[in-house]
Amino acid sequence: MKHLKILFLFLLFLIVSCNGKENHPYTFYYWKTKLKLDNEEKKALDKATVPYLYTRFFDVDKVNGKFQPVAVITKDQSFQTGKQIVPIVFITNQTLLGISAEEIKFLAESIHHLIQKKSGEYQLKITDEIQIDCDWTAGTRDDYFKFLKELKKVSAKKISCTLRLHQVKDKKQTGVPPVEKVYLMCYSTSSPLEKSDKNSILDTEVLKSYLSKIEDYPIQKIEVALPIYSWGIVTNHLKKHKLINALSKKDLENPSFKKISDNEAEILKDGFYFGSYLNKGFKIKVEEISNEQLQDVIGFLEKKIPHFNIIYYQLDSKFVLNRKL
Repeated sequence: MKHLKILFLFLLFLIVSCNGKENHPYTFYYWKTKLKLDNEEKKALDKATVPYLYTRFFDVDKVNGKFQPVAVITKDQSFQTGKQIVPIVFITNQTLLGISAEEIKFLAESIHHLIQKKSGEYQLKITDEIQIDCDWTAGTRDDYFKFLKELKKVSAKKISCTLRLHQVKDKKQTGVPPVEKVYLMCYSTSSPLEKSDKNSILDTEVLKSYLSKIEDYPIQKIEVALPIYSWGIVTNHLKKHKLINALSKKDLENPSFKKISDNEAEILKDGFYFGSYLNKGFKIKVEEISNEQLQDVIGFLEKKIPHFNIIYYQLDSKFVLNRKL
């Protein structure tokens, strides 16, 4: 009888192990210049199981040889949340080209002071973490890494950074950032402005190829950023492309469009569509991400990264409505 009980418990363990799905805590990125939340966004954020909202504060670029904050946040009264705010600063790669040691220190101090100023001005409850988003390259890696260390020093905060797919695959060239935690950006697998049959937001086979050795990446804590955004790629008569954000396949159901495929259509009549004037003959290709694609990526990463949180990009009622997260 005792043996049968042990066998039953063992079989039950096997069933749970095989069918059990890891429950990943999740939250969102917020990437709009004006901080505001509508009812759907508030609902989605309230349901999120991580107590943080990753919020872009401003970008940094080099304009006429000088560092400049770009698109600094403003705040609407509707932006009320119990989540703590993780400030994010996006730095263009060109900002780091030819930067001196004095400029690195100035940049770190200026970024820290502007974060403090904006969080105080808008009474934002920020965490002890600052996240830096930069598509650094082999040519800028050393100065970028010096900047990350300097920012940690001047802010006395925990510094984290984003990690793009090519920076994982080519880590010998791009190096490993001097941070304790990175956020793996599992999207932008190709350029949307190049003619391709692939989904440029997320092609799971391309992603798996880039991340085939992610388990060997020498940083202990890796969180995962997944896409829930969509867009339309418009192609004109000269084969040039432009993006229209937040389009879905439903937007192609239009009497002025001729469906080419499930996610493509040709415009039959000149006019304003989605805020842009588009001519007859222009083509629109919609790219969006299914829940099945997200689960495929999550299942792949579960075999390689232990116990990660998920940060969905991005919090917008157009992207969270009716989506199972």
